[in-house]
Amino acid sequence: MKFQLMLAPMEGVTDNAFRTLCHRNGADLTFTEIARVANLARFKKGEFDKIIIANSTPTQIQLAGAKIAEYEKFLGSFKVSEGFRGFNLNLGCPSPEFIRQGIGAAMIKRVTRVDEIAKLIGKHGFECSVKLRLGLDDYEKDRGAYLNLIRSVEASFFVVHAMTAKQTLGDKADFSVYAKCVDTGKPIIANGGIKTRKQVKELKKIGVRGAMIGSAAMNNPKIFRELQVK
Repeated sequence: MKFQLMLAPMEGVTDNAFRTLCHRNGADLTFTEIARVANLARFKKGEFDKIIIANSTPTQIQLAGAKIAEYEKFLGSFKVSEGFRGFNLNLGCPSPEFIRQGIGAAMIKRVTRVDEIAKLIGKHGFECSVKLRLGLDDYEKDRGAYLNLIRSVEASFFVVHAMTAKQTLGDKADFSVYAKCVDTGKPIIANGGIKTRKQVKELKKIGVRGAMIGSAAMNNPKIFRELQVK
């Protein structure tokens, strides 16, 4: 896997047009905004609108959900489109609503269930990656919740947003965790506060396989070209 620059999934931002714009400016892989599997399993049109891939832009569909039966129902009827590159499991959304429902960042400790979902997606013939935070809070982070999940789940790669769910965009990402993540032997993508070529070079030296860019791309879609390193 070559070092890749990826566009982060962002609610209300990463529609097809924006994903294509970023891909044309150097993003190797893009992601849809979060889609709830519960709604997809019920064939709700508004939710399906979020996962439309209208062209060849390489895109993974990000899913949030915990119930195996809902994934099975959705995957059984899913039709692949040209730019589709697999699914990404959201284990990072910190919204109180998601946490109350036991999805998003609340899934970080549910290692067995996450692995079951990843294997189910693979059984249907689709690639599956995982995007996670370091834990719900500092306690989970210090106990290595994120490392336990990375070690125990089989996925094509892991996007590690180097913050806990209790932190906000104004807080600083903890880049020190990436060496531990890389030591698991799994392909790691860094995410959180990445804005400069210097940061990308440092991450590449650590052994990280890629960098995911979110808010910085909203203001400057050309940032992917600017961050490319040999």
